[in-house]
Amino acid sequence: MLVLARKHGQSIFVGDNVEITIVEVRGDVVRLGINAPGGVPVYRREVWERIKAEKEAEANGDGNGNGQSE
Repeated sequence: MLVLARKHGQSIFVGDNVEITIVEVRGDVVRLGINAPGGVPVYRREVWERIKAEKEAEANGDGNGNGQSE
């Protein structure tokens, strides 16, 4: 894992077209701004984990296709 120190208003780039900017730092909460092309999905980790679990359940025939358990 690459660990970087950034201050308010500073940015980093991921690849050539994803920019992550420190928008606000308040206590232990950091707000990030993410500029990415429309075709690049950006998720909070907990949302990504839920999507991944739903896709795995559908692939295994465990889901009903709507992300809800029956």
